[in-house]
Amino acid sequence: MQINVNFLDNLRLEAKFDDFTVVTDQPIRYKGDGSAPSPFDYFLASSALCAAYFVKVYCKARDIPTDNIRLSQNNIVDPENRYNQIFRIQVELPEGLSDKDRQGILRSIDRCTVKKVVQTGPEFRIETVDNLDEDAQALLMAGVDGEARTFIEGKDRPLEETIATMTRALEALGMKIEIASWRNIVPHVWSLHIRDAASPMCFTNGKGATKESALCSALGEFIERLNCNFFYNDQFFGEEIANADFVHYPNEQWFQPGPEDALPAEILDDHCRAIYDPDGELQGSNLIDTNSGRVDRGICSLPFQRRSDGETVWFPSNLIENLFLSNGMSAGNTLAEAQVQCLSEIFERAVKKQIIEEELALPDVPKEVLAKYPKLVEGVQALEAQGFPVLVKDASLGGQFPVACVALMNPRTGGVFVSFGAHPSMAVALERSLTELLQGRSFEGLNDFPAPTFNSLAVTEPNNFVEHFIDSSGLVSWRFFSAKADVAFHEWDFSGTTEEEAERLFGILEDLGKEVYTAAYHELGAPACRILVPGYSEVYPVEDLVWDNTNKALDYREDILNLHRLDDGQLTDLLERLEESQIDDYTDIITLIGIEFDENTVWGQLTVLELKLLINLALGQHDEALERTEAFLQFNDNTVERNLFYRAVSAVLEITLDDELDLDDYLANLRRLYGDDTMAEVVGAVNGSVRFPGLTPTNLQLEGLDRHLRLIESYKKLHAARAAAAAG
Repeated sequence: MQINVNFLDNLRLEAKFDDFTVVTDQPIRYKGDGSAPSPFDYFLASSALCAAYFVKVYCKARDIPTDNIRLSQNNIVDPENRYNQIFRIQVELPEGLSDKDRQGILRSIDRCTVKKVVQTGPEFRIETVDNLDEDAQALLMAGVDGEARTFIEGKDRPLEETIATMTRALEALGMKIEIASWRNIVPHVWSLHIRDAASPMCFTNGKGATKESALCSALGEFIERLNCNFFYNDQFFGEEIANADFVHYPNEQWFQPGPEDALPAEILDDHCRAIYDPDGELQGSNLIDTNSGRVDRGICSLPFQRRSDGETVWFPSNLIENLFLSNGMSAGNTLAEAQVQCLSEIFERAVKKQIIEEELALPDVPKEVLAKYPKLVEGVQALEAQGFPVLVKDASLGGQFPVACVALMNPRTGGVFVSFGAHPSMAVALERSLTELLQGRSFEGLNDFPAPTFNSLAVTEPNNFVEHFIDSSGLVSWRFFSAKADVAFHEWDFSGTTEEEAERLFGILEDLGKEVYTAAYHELGAPACRILVPGYSEVYPVEDLVWDNTNKALDYREDILNLHRLDDGQLTDLLERLEESQIDDYTDIITLIGIEFDENTVWGQLTVLELKLLINLALGQHDEALERTEAFLQFNDNTVERNLFYRAVSAVLEITLDDELDLDDYLANLRRLYGDDTMAEVVGAVNGSVRFPGLTPTNLQLEGLDRHLRLIESYKKLHAARAAAAAG
């Protein structure tokens, strides 16, 4: 994690990281102002808080209430050496707690990350640099031996060379990538989380059998997502990019809708139109670019090559971002390597969807076959030693597809987790299934998955597949766990040279009668590709293009960002549009308009329901405001502070609407209950003198929205690199 420090007045300091700001000071006796804890105080507190966090995680996983658990830390300082201290952590546990849970809680405290770092003894490297923003990726490359040459199946270059190449590509873009976390809870299963230090919303996860292979995975995913603009999906790019010569890629084209909002003749082809517009409902306005919002420019479209004949087909950027998410994108040392990875993931997800939706039971991989992969067996045995039964399955559906599966059962919670992996080599596919299962997860993280079900409707519901795609947390049918398999086991092998593997995978799609569309990207220093297989590789249902398109943001973005400047007539119009839209009241505004508000602010927690409520208050519509306040308090999951605010609003509205009550008679005790500052805002909101309390004013220039501005700055680096490549 990158922490940037600013020097404030006197001895006050300000540390900024992610979306947080921490201010430190010194006591008056040390010439400070005593306005905030000292840096060392924060350090001491971090140890106690970290210990308490692990207690909370342990108890939450076992439904143990923490109301009667108390934790305290005292530091015993050696009088001869103040740097030699004993951190004494004491925990008070309720009498009814079992001995097993008492020991479990103590063991959980022992896992405190702060404690382990202190005990290991961190190494401090203090140095000067010419420019912090241009500092090389030293942290990323730490521990990677540039002289070593480690080859693994599936990579055309040694791991060390791959890491160096991708790191240089990211550094050339001006992106400083940091490793935020590592996981290695069983042998031969590594995962990590990396992110752009300047814009932490740009992040990826990697997985592999070794640290180096996991780092390659994470870097490759980062580069693929840059190439395909995935980090910026659905987000507003800002007016500067929206008005630039190009918005996404220099080779994009914009096409105007035809008469009566018809689809332009230039976009898609007959094959795609039959899939995406089978009933003639899709209109040009449905495909307006969400990121720029430039309705006047028409439909932003990107070129893809139709594999069957090499012809160029123009796909609206809107259609891609609405239906495909990250499915069908990859980066590699060579284009063929990227294509193999890309196609493998397409098959992994398509086969997974088929198995889940058809409630198929898969054959076990026989023990004699598993014995060929001792590292996989060791990882499985480590999970089973922790009390998690594991099933290793052949998901090739009779040798048709290069897909494997690992299923984990959790006897503690009754939950199950089914993980899939794909690659032309069965060894790699099995490894990916296991590493995907544990990517970024602790043992406690395996407690969050639902139990299997015989409810076929719940399993086959489209959103269940979306949940599986996002984090594999969807439902799985009990039929999957039948000992009677629906297909026979095949010890398949699609491997060869990378080029041969790519051709074999393309061949499978051809045999299925699928048309394939490809785009290749080389501008960022490492080959990447995007592959679309209409009617096969979509994540969201095609109907979303008409009924749940992300460009609904264009109907509300400008008004919401200019909320404080709207007059009563404009507010009434906005409220009417929101009510007529049938958008769910609990949709957050971040999602609705594609703006990354800081989640620690009122904007960041704002939902459509609360926005309507605030507009009601601004317009003096007290009956409607009271009704929505009650709904907010009953169903909304917001901060304690915001819920208390609306409890005060509810009380003031009840008094205001009752002709027999006088607000002045209650203000004194309302202030004692909710505080003077809160009541000043509440009374002002109800009488109209305070509009939109808690929401800081902003505008289309995104004034004050640092989180989103950092995201745009990240995209501008990418945009500039594309412009330079096109000009060169």
